[in-house]
Amino acid sequence: MPRYKGPRRKTRNIMTMDKPIGLSRLLEDYEPGDRVVIDVNPSQQKGIPHRRYQGRIAIVKEVRRRSLVVEVALSPRKEKVLIVRRDHVVPARA
Repeated sequence: MPRYKGPRRKTRNIMTMDKPIGLSRLLEDYEPGDRVVIDVNPSQQKGIPHRRYQGRIAIVKEVRRRSLVVEVALSPRKEKVLIVRRDHVVPARA
């Protein structure tokens, strides 16, 4: 039987919660052009990005009602556009 290679494979340490998130993280206002860090919240399964983007810095391209459209730079010539819920992003510090 071949091994299952699903999206949450090998995520035991990456997707464990240290402490619950507060409301201030969900009520944060974002504008197009803001820099955010993708920080997966494992207690919320909807809108979760792939584990390879954990800890990456992204730029907000569009703000939607419950989610953000962000662009992650994979290399100097490649970008990836993701739709991520607000639970899984944190504002980047300067």
